[in-house]
Amino acid sequence: MKILNLGCGTKTSSLPEVINIDWSPLLQLKTNRLYRLFAPLALKGERLERFTSLSDNIMVHNLQKGLQFAADSVDAVYFSHMLEHLDRPVARKFLLECKRVLKSAGIVRVAVPDMEKLCRDYLAHLSLSEHDPDEAKKHDRYVAAIIEQSVRREAFGTTRQKPVRRFLENLVLGDARRRGETHQWMYDRINLAALLSDVGFKAPRVCVYNQGQIPQWCKYRLEVDELDREYKPDSLYMEANKP
Repeated sequence: MKILNLGCGTKTSSLPEVINIDWSPLLQLKTNRLYRLFAPLALKGERLERFTSLSDNIMVHNLQKGLQFAADSVDAVYFSHMLEHLDRPVARKFLLECKRVLKSAGIVRVAVPDMEKLCRDYLAHLSLSEHDPDEAKKHDRYVAAIIEQSVRREAFGTTRQKPVRRFLENLVLGDARRRGETHQWMYDRINLAALLSDVGFKAPRVCVYNQGQIPQWCKYRLEVDELDREYKPDSLYMEANKP
């Protein structure tokens, strides 16, 4: 069994059948021996914690440049909250590359923010806010859940830095879009299934977290936290097969 965990961030599996792959700025820096020595001085708080928590078993690779695996060589491909960060033509190309490396009947498993659920939550809270002033004060949270990460200009971590550091980070690293933080599209059970079918996958189906057709999926713990709770609530999970 060979499973690719793409765009993994800090959510990795240590089991030998899983290959964790990511291209985050912190991960790229961690591969630099000199920067690893100075990281405690350059990074603070949550950033330092995230840096030190990055697993050593992550392959550093830009997924937009394809997958470094032979055709028909992988049993399953998994990626969580990554597809929505890709421009739509790039997302299509990425899925075709996933299909290329999968064996016949291999499984692609996708987790994305669930646009349908976010919209239902928004509409429910809209009705509630009409009659409850206290709830109305919270309503922007429901708007933000849908749109904030699509319109964000400055990277989230940078906004909390001191002025000089904030200026330098924006100058050197660029804005939120350049760093890959922004959502370029949103998916629900209809358009995600259509996209998977359009690139040649068959039988797209909605799943629940931590359950699916990848053998012994639960043991990899990619969709649960340390307390066995859903790691990314408000997600849509979908699987499909290569013909």
